Amino acid sequence: MFTKLLNIFSDSNEKIIDQLQTKIDLINSFEDSLINLTNEELTNKTEYFRNKLSDNISLDEIMPEAFAVVREASKRILGQRHYDVQIMGGIVLYQGSISEMKTGEGKTLTATLPLYLNALEGGSVHLVTVNDYLSRRDCSWMGPVFNFLGISVACLQYNGKAFIYNENFDAQNKSSQQLIESSRKDAYLADITYGTNNEFGFDYLRDNMVIQSGQLSQRSRNFAIVDEVDNILIDEARTPLIISGPSQQPTDLYKKVNQAVKQLQIQEDFEISEKERTALLTEDGISKLETLLNVENMYSQENYLLAHYVENSLKAHYIFAKDVDYVLSNGEVVIVDEFTGRLMPGRRYSEGLHQSLEAKEQVRIQQESITYATITLQNYFRLYNKLSGMTGTAATEAEEFFKIYKLESVSIPTHKPMLREDLNDLIFLNESYKFNAVVEHINKLYNTKRPVLIGTGSIEKSEQLSLLLKKQRIPHQILNAKQHEKEATIVAQAGRLGSVTVSTNMAGRGTDIVLGGNPEDRDSNEWQKEHDKVIELGGLYIIGTERHEARRIDNQLRGRSGRQGDPGTTQFYVSLQDDQMRRFGGERIQGIMNKVGMDDKPVTNSWVTRAINQTQIKMEGHNFDIRKHLVEYDDVMNIQRSIIYEKRMNILSNNSLKIILEEMFTKELENIVDTLYEEQSYNNSNNSNNSNNSNNSNNSNNSNNSNNSILTILVEIEKILPEFQDFIPSEVDNPDQIITIGLEYFEKLYTEQFIENQNFIELQTGFMLRVIDSVWVEHLTTMQNLRESIGLQAYGQRDPLVMYKRESRNLFDAIINKIGQGIAQNIFNVSKIANLKGYKSQPKISQQNSNQIGSVNSHTRIGRNDPCTCGSGKKYKRCHGS
Repeated sequence: MFTKLLNIFSDSNEKIIDQLQTKIDLINSFEDSLINLTNEELTNKTEYFRNKLSDNISLDEIMPEAFAVVREASKRILGQRHYDVQIMGGIVLYQGSISEMKTGEGKTLTATLPLYLNALEGGSVHLVTVNDYLSRRDCSWMGPVFNFLGISVACLQYNGKAFIYNENFDAQNKSSQQLIESSRKDAYLADITYGTNNEFGFDYLRDNMVIQSGQLSQRSRNFAIVDEVDNILIDEARTPLIISGPSQQPTDLYKKVNQAVKQLQIQEDFEISEKERTALLTEDGISKLETLLNVENMYSQENYLLAHYVENSLKAHYIFAKDVDYVLSNGEVVIVDEFTGRLMPGRRYSEGLHQSLEAKEQVRIQQESITYATITLQNYFRLYNKLSGMTGTAATEAEEFFKIYKLESVSIPTHKPMLREDLNDLIFLNESYKFNAVVEHINKLYNTKRPVLIGTGSIEKSEQLSLLLKKQRIPHQILNAKQHEKEATIVAQAGRLGSVTVSTNMAGRGTDIVLGGNPEDRDSNEWQKEHDKVIELGGLYIIGTERHEARRIDNQLRGRSGRQGDPGTTQFYVSLQDDQMRRFGGERIQGIMNKVGMDDKPVTNSWVTRAINQTQIKMEGHNFDIRKHLVEYDDVMNIQRSIIYEKRMNILSNNSLKIILEEMFTKELENIVDTLYEEQSYNNSNNSNNSNNSNNSNNSNNSNNSNNSILTILVEIEKILPEFQDFIPSEVDNPDQIITIGLEYFEKLYTEQFIENQNFIELQTGFMLRVIDSVWVEHLTTMQNLRESIGLQAYGQRDPLVMYKRESRNLFDAIINKIGQGIAQNIFNVSKIANLKGYKSQPKISQQNSNQIGSVNSHTRIGRNDPCTCGSGKKYKRCHGS
């Protein structure tokens, strides 16, 4: 059955490739005519395309010629002509799908085609990379092509920096700058912007925290290409982007809990589940901790926070490992990306886990944080009108891409036949045997001068292997998060004769290892000689020292070898003590190994290899379920976030401000009238039933009660509409009429306080945004607490997700009411604040004494545009009414 499904997928991909070939033939048909154009004529094609688009010609119609123009420009400027398979990959990206292209097939150049085409429309076009180095490199590398075609390019960098490609850059002038530092906003105004997923995502969150429209950075999100799409949309999907600030939680408790947890004994006091990456206390462990922490019941309501600290401390000590999950750098705990091996400065584990790690490592414990804004990468990238992606490994995750992002995957053929040889795994009984065999193999390869790249699973393992190589006096380079500044230099030399490079997953992504001498000298005779010698030796040899959770991460490592038709060899060395083997397949594989029989010698048994692959497939499914589960929960929050952010943007842009306020006042007026009138009616009914007085007396009481009810309502309304009683006609005795008149009075006040004085509009918007933000921040914390506790619903035979949706809806309805209340009750005090701050005075409603409701108002209202009663000749609003 599985084979049939594979055949169906294969057939489907072949049909797509055949259809793409027809489009490639059409694109190629433009080449002869474009060759004869002058540079100026070729550059003018951009304006020609834009004029066509303004005449309602679609992108589909201009795509063939536009792609041909980019190829011709690249050939003239870079000396690189897109291969047909790169054109094919570009079409797939333009269509909003994932283009699976093997390493070395030129994804960076491929991306120029759809980037240019979509930039012609004028909306935001983003190229998302996995790190800052690639953002800047690709912007610099492809910038000359886009600049030649009249397309502006920029890149975002960490710490708020941004650069724009210098349109006057002169490569011959050594003092000329290729990239000029710019503002973040200017970088987003460029036709094409390169940057990491974090930079784009955090800028989106920051834009939804500003209080002035001039502070916005991003434009609309029209089109994005995500490079290494599986890393960003799958591996990173579990980690939300969070903007936070310090809370007032004490940090001493972390130290106290840390000291107590260090005294616990594994198995006796707690048990570790490696598969789930959790540490669970036993009954003895709970009792011991309660004694150490001097509490009667650690899980009582008043000790809830303490129990949470204990849980995090257990994880910090027994689940999270130094130089695997994090490193110490300049006295700080810095997270290591488990999939790329790169450091993630500025990122912190949430919910107190990072503080527990700081307590464990005895560095300064930073305060816990309050979340101001958050979004998952899954939901951020769904904001784009069109999304596409590139990677060398998409096929194994095709189902997830389609189910979560509606992205189809297309495998693009290689430009040249793949010559790399992927050998069967070598399986060892323990880690010691495995590493001894790895070092022995490296020594043999080094003696023949064949370049070798060794992939390890963590910083710790890379340094462990490095020590073994030093003992054997084998010269080598080590590439992990501790040497990330030298990454480009180390990788550039990894294909040279006699090169030995030990690396974490850092070398698995975004890097091209060129065989032979220094890549910068590839036009020289010396480089060609060395290149030929490496080819003769069999190309780059890849050794993987353990299998990873997902097959595609292994495939990424394999993909460093055999680029563009080069030869190469890959092989994985596996031991039964490896993390993945222990966590997900140890017992079954151990049973197979016992049947085979082994000591320090490796086994290359097809049963074992198949068992390892099945373990990885199960783990991929397990992780997919986790991510899918997270999406289902985050989708609830995403709907709420979209509503709040839309309200925010409407206010920020002064779009429909009055309508928004009017809706809030209508709801607040209705709440006041409904609540107080029903309450008064209930009291009247009770008074009537309990009264023994005459009918006339009852009628008189009912009349007075009705008047009192109206008076109570008006007093309450006057809290949100100042001096409302002076405006309302004396004959009103109907609550519905009060709402109608209240909205008329709102119209009057709004015109006087805001429309006729634009200075106060800024204060109005600022006030409204602050109310929304303060309530939203509280809601984020409440929702986080709900998310943590909702799992308990399962004990009551209820679906936690269903209950989460129900509870979150109630909470959200409550905060919408709270926002409306907060704004409605205080918005007309803005003018008072404005006057205190020195803004120009606002005209005020005349102060008048009102008689009791039911009698005739003895005062005549003076209109704001009437002549002032002082006889000055000025309008009342310009004189005593001001």
